[in-house]
Amino acid sequence: MSAYTKIVSRKRSWTPLQVTKGVVAEGSEETLKRCLALRNLELPVKEMLQQGLEKDLPDDPGVIPALQSNMLDENKHDLGFQYAVDAHGVDKKAEREAAMIRKAWLESPEHPILKTAILERSVFFVLLPYYRFNGDAGLLNLASDVSRDEVTHVALHGMVAHDLGLKPTANLNKLRKATVHWAMDLLGTSNNKYLDKDFWLRQSDNLYTKGRADELKETRRSVMPAFFETNNNDLPQYA
Repeated sequence: MSAYTKIVSRKRSWTPLQVTKGVVAEGSEETLKRCLALRNLELPVKEMLQQGLEKDLPDDPGVIPALQSNMLDENKHDLGFQYAVDAHGVDKKAEREAAMIRKAWLESPEHPILKTAILERSVFFVLLPYYRFNGDAGLLNLASDVSRDEVTHVALHGMVAHDLGLKPTANLNKLRKATVHWAMDLLGTSNNKYLDKDFWLRQSDNLYTKGRADELKETRRSVMPAFFETNNNDLPQYA
């Protein structure tokens, strides 16, 4: 079996559900709105994967079906986060600023699949745990479902990037830092690490450089799997 096909076979089917607004962690509200504004990156990931399909790809029969499968996932993610926004409301200023971030990712000149690998690994894998630790039940369940998909996405897109000999660039590193910094900028210093800005910036740094977030490993006790429960061998390392 193709290595790409093996990774896709780990996926579990799920359906986005409409949710109602529940109780979120005090002090997390504005940042949750910023994170939700970045849902506008879900469909651009699909767009970038489509662009990747039009370029040279590794000589493996499982690559194209795997990327197409991931593209379909982005439709579910976008719908699920739209349901969350319907429940929690929109921050219009955050939406405008998130649109500029979206534009920057789409216009960045690197290979589109490399962009998705870095975006999912060091941005989405920061936003998803933020929902889990600070959101209500609807956000927690959504983040858990999306995380299971993203485990396979990060492995697949990182493998494609590796097999094509693609390397991360200073520009992409700057872009992922700026994206996470904007998302978490309204947080200050807190005794609750999940409401501490520097904690989340550090998770993005660690995910980018090491492919893991050791400070989040206590969630292994959760009944819901998270991306960092995946064997690090499946998270390609970037030098």
